[in-house]
Amino acid sequence: MAGVVERRSIDVVPDDERHGSAFSQFTLWLGANLQITAVVTGALAVVFGANAFWSLIGLLLGNLAGGAVMALHSAQGPRLGLPQMITSRAQFGVRGAVIPLALVIVMYIGFFASGSVLAGQAVGELTHLGETPGIIVFAAVTALAAAVGYRLIHTLGRIAGLVCALTFVYLGVRLLQRADLGTLLADHRFALPAFLLAVSLSASWQLAFGPYVADYSRYLPRHTSARATFWWTLSGSVLGSQWSMTFGVLAAAAAPAAFVGHEVGYLVGLGGTGLIASLLYFVIALGKLTINILNTYGGFMSLVTSVSGFRGQRTLSPRGRSAYIAGIMLAGTAVALLGKDSFLTSFKDFLLFLLTFFTPWSAVNLVDYYLISKERYDVPALSDPAGRYGAWNVTALAVYALGVLAQLPFLATAFYTGPLVDRLGGADVSWLVGLVVPAVLYWLTARRDTARVARPAVPDDEHGANAPAGTGG
Repeated sequence: MAGVVERRSIDVVPDDERHGSAFSQFTLWLGANLQITAVVTGALAVVFGANAFWSLIGLLLGNLAGGAVMALHSAQGPRLGLPQMITSRAQFGVRGAVIPLALVIVMYIGFFASGSVLAGQAVGELTHLGETPGIIVFAAVTALAAAVGYRLIHTLGRIAGLVCALTFVYLGVRLLQRADLGTLLADHRFALPAFLLAVSLSASWQLAFGPYVADYSRYLPRHTSARATFWWTLSGSVLGSQWSMTFGVLAAAAAPAAFVGHEVGYLVGLGGTGLIASLLYFVIALGKLTINILNTYGGFMSLVTSVSGFRGQRTLSPRGRSAYIAGIMLAGTAVALLGKDSFLTSFKDFLLFLLTFFTPWSAVNLVDYYLISKERYDVPALSDPAGRYGAWNVTALAVYALGVLAQLPFLATAFYTGPLVDRLGGADVSWLVGLVVPAVLYWLTARRDTARVARPAVPDDEHGANAPAGTGG
């Protein structure tokens, strides 16, 4: 197990431990998206007012737009060899990065909880233990796999991608045996608010991967093409999510009463009974296991990054790693058990809430990395509050806050609706504002701060193995 269990956490992955190819990003993100929560996300577009025809188009546009942003984050991994959120220190400061990090941790716990509710139903049926024990068993398996780490995560992604793809083909055939596709797509009436909700649902789905996507590309060899990493990540994530969401749209349009609120039971009942039903429960749990491991692993990374910003910690012991992972598991399981009876409405509001806070973070991070720093970071300074990036970057934090506030007039959720939403016919365009406003503001303010930009690196030893490209003195 010594070669399987991961030793790295937030420290740089040295060249002699790099492995794999960019294609691994396709298989991982295909497997992560071919799962029941993505099905539910697609169904929400129909549940909240859009017809199937425009839901599919809106979801595709959102997946492409959000997926492109997410894949740009993924391309940072091979270049830097670092987990995603630690690079936020270059924008917000070594300690200032804890502010977006705190929200990221909330995201991981929320997605862990929502995934555990659906997977717990499947595990409970498969084991005959019931829903609550099923949630607990699923959470424990997730935590164990996350503790093993990177190699197991990619292996599960490949297995889940193949198994879930075959299952969705089978379920799609079964669905179309019960419902006529032409009839489901016959209604072409366009309603802008419902269409934009579909775009926002899928865009938020993709953007929520941004804070941890580079965690799973950082072990790729440094010479891995950024373009290849981008396109394989984008294609895997968009194909998997659009496939799942399309199934959700058609299922919700074909049988809304049978599907909504009974998602797991509907999928299994669609497939068959007996052994087939048991296999489908297993596949549902397997699909959710992949993404829940990503959420647990990402939460662990974010917690370590937050704490180390104040403690100066660069490495983590196996015991400490297990403790962080256990904390994420316990918090996510508690939320799952408390919220399992109001899952669907809560999940929609949760997705839109996430979008409000993570579009400004993505905008700032990507503008800084690609336009300001030109893909060069001073890696040692990312752990030094007295170094190049400082402890707190008040300007960047102010831009981030303005990016969040700028969205409020355009935001439409169950607990808050902005004053401009009615003028737009009820449409929520907050995520577009959340990308554009902070991107422009950060570029205008950061391009003058040349002291924070690292010079091109020169290897500091004859082998260059421990001098990551993109660092500078």
